[in-house]
Amino acid sequence: MATTKAIGANEWRKKEANGSSEILPPESGPVKSACLKAWVFLKKAWEVGVDDPRKVIHCVKVGLALTVVSLFYYTRPLYEGFGGNAMWAVITVVVIFEHTVGATICKCLNRAAGTFIAGFLAVGVHYIACQSGEKFEPIIVGVSVFLLASAATFSRFIPVIKARFDYGAMIFIMTFSLVSLSGYRVEKLLDLAYERLSTIILGTTICLLTSMLVCPIWAGEELYHLIIRNMDNLADSLDCCAALYFSDGRRTIGVDEGSEKKLEGYKCVLNSKAVEESMAGFARWEPAHGYFSFRHPWKLYLTVGVSMRSCACRIEALNSCLISETDLQAPDTIKKHVSDICLRVSIKCSSVIRELATNIKTMRKSPKLDLLIEEMNAAVEELQNDLKVLPALLVPRNGNGNGNGEGEPERNSRTSSPVPLAELIPLATFASLQIEIAARVEAIVDAVEKLGSMAEFKPATDEKSKKNKLGDMILADDDGIEEEAIKVLSKV
Repeated sequence: MATTKAIGANEWRKKEANGSSEILPPESGPVKSACLKAWVFLKKAWEVGVDDPRKVIHCVKVGLALTVVSLFYYTRPLYEGFGGNAMWAVITVVVIFEHTVGATICKCLNRAAGTFIAGFLAVGVHYIACQSGEKFEPIIVGVSVFLLASAATFSRFIPVIKARFDYGAMIFIMTFSLVSLSGYRVEKLLDLAYERLSTIILGTTICLLTSMLVCPIWAGEELYHLIIRNMDNLADSLDCCAALYFSDGRRTIGVDEGSEKKLEGYKCVLNSKAVEESMAGFARWEPAHGYFSFRHPWKLYLTVGVSMRSCACRIEALNSCLISETDLQAPDTIKKHVSDICLRVSIKCSSVIRELATNIKTMRKSPKLDLLIEEMNAAVEELQNDLKVLPALLVPRNGNGNGNGEGEPERNSRTSSPVPLAELIPLATFASLQIEIAARVEAIVDAVEKLGSMAEFKPATDEKSKKNKLGDMILADDDGIEEEAIKVLSKV
């Protein structure tokens, strides 16, 4: 017979007839379970707010906009001016207020344009239908709704319209249908269209002012910082891959959290395509702000992102060499032969990427970039020369000769014994991937240089050369040189 025995405040043990016992889970009531779930939810919400305070700011801005637009209901003179249609202003604020300024402007202009065009056409169709008589009026209205709604829906499949005017097309369909059908039963259709349009303009104006004046979050700046972060993540991943491959890190089961985060930084680059395209699309609507003009070449940031993802794909292949499950590994002597140059190639490639990130961050052309590219190409050329030595190390696994007419296989001066082909393949693959990564880095350089040319990046001033020039001018005995030196000093 089974019995239960209390062994703690919240824990019970169940004893079976055969002498075995089992600990029963603690009892928890519905109130305690609900409180626990609420606490977990609040903790996660707090973490989200701490991780990105701008989300909290956005929530406050939405609440502020809704409060302002609600005054048209609370204040009698404003309510009498707009009537019951003031509710459309509230709906407008709810549906078009977005996280970034660009997204809000895009939705505001789309909603205003869609509403205006649809209202204008609906009034025109209503006038034509009224002139046709009561018999043909519903037919004309129905046919117009069918044709225009079908055409507007089809336009949403066109890539250009879908990317920038999809929301406006949807608003056009909704507004035209509502106004056309309302006009069949409502006598003062013109007044109805005017009130709807005025309330929507009111709601969009409040959204624009709140979004742009209260802690604005610009889509262009978001894209700008995203590209810089992705470049840093790409450089960190490249450094970690090479460092771990030529160490015992890849043979261990675990890697410290910091190295693991840097190693997987390339994944952020691979997964950022949708965000980059969205931010670039919204940034086109934004006015000039900060370092960015109205016609800033946001499309070229997408070109830089494509080049980075191409490089990240090769880093992912490089990482697969790191976590390969094969047991065939190149001897330490062979790895030592190419480890230094492989690490140098990795460091030079990451240095070029970091310098490109600095160029974009400061919007200046770096004087060190050309030198870093030359050093990277020199390291790649040296790696290619070292790889040419590897075929001399290959012999058949059970071969009795090396093809030179002698009985003993030829020994390379860098190794103590011949190396089978299968053991050199992983190392050769890793080295060849690094050479290809260097070529992809040059593609990133070309994309950033094109961006710098279109965005008019300023040439970086070399402070050292300025000081040397200043010293030479001060040591000169010409009277006019001293004045020129003072001018240069003021600029420095």
